[in-house]
Amino acid sequence: MRKTLPAVAAALALAFSAGAADAALPVGAKAPAFSTQGAKGGKAMSFDLKAALKKGPVVLYFYPKAFTQGCTLEAHAFADATDDFAKLGATVVGMSNDDLPTLQKFSTEACRDKFAVAVATPAVIKAYDVALKREGAPAGMTDRTSYVIARDGRIVMVHSDLDYRDHVRLTLEAVRKLKG
Repeated sequence: MRKTLPAVAAALALAFSAGAADAALPVGAKAPAFSTQGAKGGKAMSFDLKAALKKGPVVLYFYPKAFTQGCTLEAHAFADATDDFAKLGATVVGMSNDDLPTLQKFSTEACRDKFAVAVATPAVIKAYDVALKREGAPAGMTDRTSYVIARDGRIVMVHSDLDYRDHVRLTLEAVRKLKG
């Protein structure tokens, strides 16, 4: 049985990654406007992309599922970098199709009260082309895709990879370029 678990894990990883490369809107596209519910520091809040862009660039990162290992580690990494993003005038918002009570808990435990997480509704998932697919069918989660959106609403950077490790570094580099 021990030998079959790694094989199953590898097959699942391959199945989940099969649709990942096709997801995401292109650089230069206008980011679809939306409003949704979310949480920061355990408190419910609303998030409106258009309003956030008036303050500066927005890092919109989609992640598959709160409290899974990769998503928790990614949230920790974004939390650690929140001050760097803030110094550049950028707002970070994590997005998943988890429900609001789950996001309230995740915003405190994994995001360490540093940034908001919000509900990726089916309309938002479709608009941003981030439905995670397994064997060609929706898996009921969002793909791990990060967007950097400039104040003018244009997407200036996209990174779609189920491996969480480069998302913070690449989005921070893109925000720095906007300031430079």
